[in-house]
Amino acid sequence: MSVQTSTHRPSATTAAGTEDDQPLPVLGRDVTVPLVTGGEVTYAALDYAASAPALQRVWDDVAAYAPYYGSVHRGAGYLSQLSTDLFENSRRTVARFLGCREDDQVVFTRSTTDSLNLLASALPERCEVFVFETEHHASLLPWRDARVTFLNAPRTPREAVATLERALARRDLESPALVCVTGASNVTGELWPVRELAAAAHAHGARVVLDAAQLAPHHPVDIAELDVDWVAFSGHKLYAPFGSGVLAGRADWLREAEPYLAGGGASRKVARRTDGGVDVEWHTGAARHEAGSPNVIGVYAIASACEALTEAGFDRLVEREQELVARVREGLAEVPEVRVLSLFGDAAPRVGVISFVVEGWNSSHFAAALSAEYGIGVRDGLFCAHPLVRTLLGGDPGDPGECGAPDAGPGERSLNAIRVSFGAGTPDEHVARFTGAVKELVRDGARWNYRTEDGRCVPDRG
Repeated sequence: MSVQTSTHRPSATTAAGTEDDQPLPVLGRDVTVPLVTGGEVTYAALDYAASAPALQRVWDDVAAYAPYYGSVHRGAGYLSQLSTDLFENSRRTVARFLGCREDDQVVFTRSTTDSLNLLASALPERCEVFVFETEHHASLLPWRDARVTFLNAPRTPREAVATLERALARRDLESPALVCVTGASNVTGELWPVRELAAAAHAHGARVVLDAAQLAPHHPVDIAELDVDWVAFSGHKLYAPFGSGVLAGRADWLREAEPYLAGGGASRKVARRTDGGVDVEWHTGAARHEAGSPNVIGVYAIASACEALTEAGFDRLVEREQELVARVREGLAEVPEVRVLSLFGDAAPRVGVISFVVEGWNSSHFAAALSAEYGIGVRDGLFCAHPLVRTLLGGDPGDPGECGAPDAGPGERSLNAIRVSFGAGTPDEHVARFTGAVKELVRDGARWNYRTEDGRCVPDRG
């Protein structure tokens, strides 16, 4: 049975665009939004680090498949068989995209957060977890039933490796251990020395899980080459915002753990006992942790995105994105009041994620003005990485704060930041409009009055 024949897949030319210097087509690229000052403008989506727009190729594939939707793994009908084939072929596509080893397992989840919570539920007894305070909360918080060592923010990649090695040297060698590392920071965009951290972990008998939520949309991720044990990422950051994620890697801890969710799909056989109880035989493969009816559309969307990015060619995607990074950094550098946040310094390689603060501005006020007066969508707040942002801003990492909520009124200093992020679907004009808007706002100020409402800075419409 050929699923691709049934879904009429678009050509690679449509998926990848026609010129090397052009962005990939994404859904919503022509959407216009109203400006508070009057008129409308094409929306500049510069919040890819939170959720990237769907690739047009992904949307077309999903729309073509939707009429053929059927239950997965359970039905005898044609559409059920087709959907099951599509689901399992998607698993193989993701495995190829990640360079999985022959015995690795691909488990479909809801998100990166869900993937890391799944792995946390599968940790062996007495497992020690090592995680840098610089991680996104999805990587920082799931390890509630383990012994966790939180590592201080390093200021160079070399210091990151040395910090991890010192911590691992003190660990209990009789216990299993796991190191959780990010591939690219969701705050600074800086690339972390994943291969070196993995080597250090393995040298001390520890395993490694890579949070690739911000890396996979921007760079190739190869499990075998990086020598990590697991990779987690989300579809909604990989141009496939349909509610699915991935945990891929070694099968043994997952096979030996209790199912993440108990229910149909995870169970192979269920029988009543003579004493009135129930005996359950659980699946040992990926299905063990995929209970319930799977999100086949979300899974297929991820596979479609993996194929589209591969066909477009990561070399050209990376080259174009780095040109955009350079333009944004150069534009911000021309504004003395702007300070770009960084752990590893200006020369550190990074993806299209840049956070900054503006002297004399509340970050939420600045982000609100970018949206209301220029039609530019960015993120403000602590980016679900509270300890890291507060460290970068010179505050106490233990200070409380809310994601996206202003800590001060418009015009007052606040201990939060502004983040601009972009990727394969970002047009040059969006970047030019953003840098021009920053310069204009700093020079001339906002043209509208703003107030705080329900924890957000919004235009005051009287």
